[in-house]
Amino acid sequence: MAYNEEQYEQWEQKLKQVELPLWADLPKFELYMDQLVALVNETLGPIGIDKVTPAMINNYVKNKAIMAPVKRKYQTMQVADLILISLLKPAFSLETIRHGIDQVTANIYPQQAYDTFIKRLLFSFKNMDSRNSRALEEKNLNDKLMQVAVNVIIDRIQSEKLLAIIQKPLTKVTK
Repeated sequence: MAYNEEQYEQWEQKLKQVELPLWADLPKFELYMDQLVALVNETLGPIGIDKVTPAMINNYVKNKAIMAPVKRKYQTMQVADLILISLLKPAFSLETIRHGIDQVTANIYPQQAYDTFIKRLLFSFKNMDSRNSRALEEKNLNDKLMQVAVNVIIDRIQSEKLLAIIQKPLTKVTK
């Protein structure tokens, strides 16, 4: 087996071990900005998601992608929204993400929607090597929407990792 293939397989195995918090595992107490940033970055770090910054969070609040903090403190709903936005932002606009979250939570409680999405994502991580078994059963359009979003995340992180592994340094052509 070539070094690149072995490196990719190791990454895939590591991703299969990733655990993301379900709603019940999210903090039940309010967080200040620095605590929120640390929590989200620590949670999503093993996946290779770009780090979130206070400026990004302020922008999300300004654009009404997440609710504004109350007395500079963030609650469970905002933590969950920020995790979802961080996962989806590289592939979708902020407006599309917020619209998707609102559509899904119009029919089910936010806790249930968040848990369903995270469970689908973790299932897909564990089944990355078999594309056809990556999807859980879709009972309705909300499930289909969540699965399509999960597939986008999986495809993006896979393609980024593959490019990073096989990429060769480009040499400048001089005249």
